[in-house]
This record gives sequence, C-alpha cells and structure tokens, in this order.
Amino acid sequence: MNRAQFDVLTIGNAIVDVIAQVDDTFVEREKLVKGSMNLIDEDRAEHLYGAMGPATEISGGSAGNTAAGVANFGGRAAYFGKVKDDQLGGIYRHDMRAQGVAFNTPAAKEGPATARSFILVTPDAERTMNTYLGACVNLSTADIDAEIVKSSAVTYMEGYLWDKPEAKEAFRLAAQIARASGQLTSITLSDSFCVERHRDSFLDLIRSHIDIVFANESEIKSLYKTQNFDGAVAAIRRDCPMAALTRSEKGSLIVRGGETVESQALPVSKVVDVTGAGDLYAAGFLFGFTQKLALQQCAVLGSLAAAEVISHTGARPEIDLGAHAKKLGLI
Repeated sequence: MNRAQFDVLTIGNAIVDVIAQVDDTFVEREKLVKGSMNLIDEDRAEHLYGAMGPATEISGGSAGNTAAGVANFGGRAAYFGKVKDDQLGGIYRHDMRAQGVAFNTPAAKEGPATARSFILVTPDAERTMNTYLGACVNLSTADIDAEIVKSSAVTYMEGYLWDKPEAKEAFRLAAQIARASGQLTSITLSDSFCVERHRDSFLDLIRSHIDIVFANESEIKSLYKTQNFDGAVAAIRRDCPMAALTRSEKGSLIVRGGETVESQALPVSKVVDVTGAGDLYAAGFLFGFTQKLALQQCAVLGSLAAAEVISHTGARPEIDLGAHAKKLGLI
C-alpha cells in the first residue's frame, strides 16, 4: 500500500437507525423473517414506526458504523454516503464528524428523505431490520472523490449498496481508482439475503476488483451455494487474496493465500443487541491491518470491537476502543 492520508474509506448507505425492543409475537404479527434485512417503502416505514413503540434514533448504516469504529480505535477514517439536506441528514453528518470521520459527500437538495432503518430487537438479542433507503440510494459516481480514494489505504464497501445500479457504478469507479493508485479494496457481504439477490455479480466483483472479503458463516456459504463451511472457505481462498470470516461464538477465520488464522470470540457478560457486530469486527480488523499488525492481532481487535458493541443497544462503540485495546496490551 502507498502512503495514505486515511487508513480506511468506507462507502455505504447513510441510514439513521431507529431501534426498538419487541417480542417474537410482534415479528410474527408483522410477517417478518427474523434476523433478516428487508427493504421497505415509505408507507411500510410509517406503519412500522407507529406500531413498534418507544425507540432510540442513532446514526448508523453498515459502512458508517465501520468508519466510526475505525476512528474510535484511533484510525483515520473517511466515509462516502448520501443524505438529504433535511433534519436527519444534518444530524447524521454531525454525528459522523463528531466521531472523527471525514464525511463531505454533498447532501441532496431534492428527492427522498434521509434513509432510516427500523431495527427490531427480540429478547434473544437477534435483530430484524426493515430499511427505507430514501436518499442513500442516490449515491452516484459524482459522489466519488477521487483524491480521497487515492489517499485511502483500504476502500471498503457494504454489500447493501449493491441494490441500485448507480451505487454499483460508484463503487466500481472507486475500486478502479483505488487499485490504480496502489491501494486495496474490500467488501462486506452484509446479509445472506443480499447475497442471494446478487450472487453472480458479487462473485464477479470479488474475482475482479476485491482484495479483502468480510462475511459471516451463513453469507459465505450462501455465496457458494453450499452448507459446507470448509468448502466455502476453500472457494473464497481461490477467489480473493484475503477473507475474514466470522462465526459468532466460534470466533473468526482469516484466510490469505495458503495461510489460515483462527481466532476465538471474546467473552461477553450479556448479549444485548447484535446489531453492528460484523461492522465493528471489520473496523477492528481493518484498523489493525492498516497499522500493519499480524493477522492474529487484527482478528482479536475485530472480536474486541464486536464484543463491545453487542453488549449494549446500538451499533456504535460506547467506550474508547483504542484505549481499551492498549490497556489489554493488544496494540
């Protein structure tokens, strides 16, 4: 990697998370698939908001969470995402900058409102997401600041972005700029339902433009249409230079060429909300990777961040992860 101004640039859907605690009956009554991410329209968004009861509003979005996590570790993070010039859009921009993330994507003056995701958390800490994409789907090639891409060691994209052609082109452009500048590219597969929708184009992207893949066990098995995890590991080893595969309480597995690194999950006293676990794992891993730490250390930092975020409601860290990692002797 060339000398970079930013450690990690993330590109994704800029979404305000609206988080509510619900019981399983609510999920069943609303005919939702527990643990999934569903795209909804504005009418459905209004219905769920009225039915879900008290909620907490927090700036989120998968790639936004990762950028915030990198900054929380003490890394240099930048973010591309589209909001509208409205109240929620202003709040989102302020929150990102307050967490130390460079966020300068111009806000839309017209069109749909800033996006929001209704995150329903059941007593077992599983989350079911219902997302109104609003303004974020209008991210386009015009929003790709080539100078920031060129000066970012890793450009990271969330799989959810792959639902709209304009956003696909925006990331393809960013990937081309990054690689032409000697920098690295990365993607998180985001959700097994997302993989089902885009399997062929994901595989083409990974084989042609990606240096690091992040996925959980169900996502990587879905990508290769197999129930055999070892088989999926062998396939991604062939298709991509490196992959970081998370397995919940089983920890994570890093594959790079012929190298395999296994890392245990860190203990959590109580799992409250698994929202953002994968996002923060990627943040910890990428922070370590861009600091040139060993893969084992990178995986441990990912697990540290994931363990912290699932111990409370919301997908952003509530402690100084950098200071915590230093206290534990991890960095």
